[in-house]
Amino acid sequence: MQDAYAHCQALVRELDRDRYLAGLFVPADERPHLFALYAFNAEITAVPERVREPMAGEVRLQWWRDVLAGTAAGEISGSPVAAALLDTIERRELPRAGIEGLIEAHAFDLYSDPMPNRAAFDGYIHSTSSLVFELAGRLVGGPNELANEAAEHAGQAYGIAGLLRAFPLHASRGRIFLPQDLLEEFKVSTADLLAGRPSPALATALRALRQDARSHLQAAHQRLAALPPTARVAFLPLALVDAYLARMDAADYDPFRTPIDVPQWRRQWTLWRAARRLRV
Repeated sequence: MQDAYAHCQALVRELDRDRYLAGLFVPADERPHLFALYAFNAEITAVPERVREPMAGEVRLQWWRDVLAGTAAGEISGSPVAAALLDTIERRELPRAGIEGLIEAHAFDLYSDPMPNRAAFDGYIHSTSSLVFELAGRLVGGPNELANEAAEHAGQAYGIAGLLRAFPLHASRGRIFLPQDLLEEFKVSTADLLAGRPSPALATALRALRQDARSHLQAAHQRLAALPPTARVAFLPLALVDAYLARMDAADYDPFRTPIDVPQWRRQWTLWRAARRLRV
């Protein structure tokens, strides 16, 4: 099983560098289980990029459902991530419903359906980003209602920032994760979006989403302040949100072409500072 957990850590390092760097500050005995969760999340998040047709993606997601249901037990020997995830669920009493929720939410990624409204947008982020924070918080700090509230807001802030960072990639593939009612409110042209043409209307809409992310970030920090440092360490990836949003505030920001990234040394420094504050 140690090899399976080591594989998960290596996979997270490759596919989800921010959570990998943040996970290095988690106590060593908690770290393998956290990386098992993150590796599973990275696997299902990457499914749309690895398939050409939605049906192939549905088959892959169904395999994960079968893994959780125990009906794919004979096949998991070839999947270190599945083995480590099931071991983590068993050892740490991780709720399967949350894991299943992640699978169901990412089925939306396989299709080109529009995000109909803000409620659907918030629900999608809840069932992806917020659930990851909630499960991570449970692994590190145990069940806690206040931590779950913090996870909801942390996930919304981190999820909005993540979708805005991925905006160029999604748009190039004809995927628009922005809610339709937001586009209508700010009179953003869908044709401009699909053609990769920036506009003042789009800039205003994206600015509104960044403001929402900052509001959730503040709400998350208010709740995290009441938690012990041992529980808060699961929320370290949140420390990177400000830097990503600030890059989008720049005058030269082009949502279709500006890469929203932060040098690794700065991410490591930001996470180190955030982890150090937890110990003070």
